Amino acid sequence: MHRLIVPGIDDSDADHWQSHWQSEWDTAASRIAPASWSEPDLEDWLDALDRAVDANDYRRMVVVAHSLGCLAVAEWLIRRRPGTEAVIGVFLVAPPDSAGANFPTAARGFAPTSTMPLKPPGVVVSSDNDQYCTSAAASALAARWRLNHIVTHGLGHINSASNLGTWQDGRDLFTVFTAGLGHQ
Repeated sequence: MHRLIVPGIDDSDADHWQSHWQSEWDTAASRIAPASWSEPDLEDWLDALDRAVDANDYRRMVVVAHSLGCLAVAEWLIRRRPGTEAVIGVFLVAPPDSAGANFPTAARGFAPTSTMPLKPPGVVVSSDNDQYCTSAAASALAARWRLNHIVTHGLGHINSASNLGTWQDGRDLFTVFTAGLGHQ
């Protein structure tokens, strides 16, 4: 099983849990490569998802997305772009609320417009004190996508600023999730 890493705006730095996980997974993981991490364009990020899946020969994969990457992955799956059939699960962490006061202006094109459920099974993991998304908004996104929702406590935006290191609790959640898919 391949793991496709989809960071949020500005990418995930070396201290981010996604980078730690990707390093641990080595060649069993890859990361999308949009033209710009700091000036995100939805179509460019969707194309980056297409390229990443194509580079992996459409192998079965689980997508591990953070923040704005969650919205890009959802839109990519809803549009049923080539390669989406290879996705056997989605692990979406700290999706931002596009209607929230702190949603980045540069990312307005990522605002979800569809209420369609996502086809692969998945889980949304959020924190009860995320400055980019309230628990209620994260729950609404999970419900719209028809995914399970797990609320963590006191982790902020679940990023490098949260000082999580490898985020072992998240890694344990991911392991349980993928075991439920029949993969480790």
